[in-house]
Amino acid sequence: MENPVTSCFPDPGGERALRGLYLDTILPDASAGGGPFIYANYVSSLDGRISVPDAAGRQCVPGNIANPRDWRLLQELAGHADLLLSSGRYLRELDAGTDQDILPIGSAEDFADIRAFRARHGLKPQPDVAVLSGSLDFAVPERLLDQGRRVVAITGDSAPEARLQAHERAGIEVMPLPGALRPGARPLANALASLGHARIYAISGPYVLHTLMAADLLDALFLTTVHRIIGGYPFSSICEGELLASPGDFRLTSLYHDPSGPDGCSQTFARYERARDPDSVLAGNATGGQ
Repeated sequence: MENPVTSCFPDPGGERALRGLYLDTILPDASAGGGPFIYANYVSSLDGRISVPDAAGRQCVPGNIANPRDWRLLQELAGHADLLLSSGRYLRELDAGTDQDILPIGSAEDFADIRAFRARHGLKPQPDVAVLSGSLDFAVPERLLDQGRRVVAITGDSAPEARLQAHERAGIEVMPLPGALRPGARPLANALASLGHARIYAISGPYVLHTLMAADLLDALFLTTVHRIIGGYPFSSICEGELLASPGDFRLTSLYHDPSGPDGCSQTFARYERARDPDSVLAGNATGGQ
């Protein structure tokens, strides 16, 4: 983590340490529309791949773009979060041992500064967790509940009753969304707002991002691009689903070049803000940059 990154935008030329790059960034405690501030993060190849199938056919982050420097920044973004937004698929992959520990904050010594950051800003040691799932076909790792996290499953109103009751017996809150087989649109916005969290970090796959975009809920996107073309089939981008009725416009607010990506390959770290009223961008109180 010792090698610095170089600022490309908005102030090109200066060098910065990787450690603290996103921990020191400013994240509002509300979106421009008054609900929680929702942000997402992905790592992608130069040709836009964010996942490839493993030997069992399950989608996972390609090993030739996953790297500890990007993982460090994912942890720093989680350091700001009150709530992590995940999916049933992610938890199934975690339970099968096919994914990284996607529900930080990590316990390693390398992340001690992030844990200290949360303590200084009055945040719980670990963010709460919300899971979007129409079927409720997933198991919640016991360690999430052992850590004292609030775990909420947001589902449609036709989820199997047996699974709903099983989750409730396990200590999971279940929030059915009337009139929706799957979470989306206004029911999802209302459900997320009702949880009472200021900053929600979406660490799920492309279908959850599509759900957030379709409901006009995503405020910021952090994108690591590894400068490596990997190919692969089927193609998986950061947002998958039907064509959005209204495209989501974003503006670049920061860009850093990192020459120390996987195997010496370079990569860039970009932050994009939803292009709304300029006066609302980066508004609100922040946990970082103070």
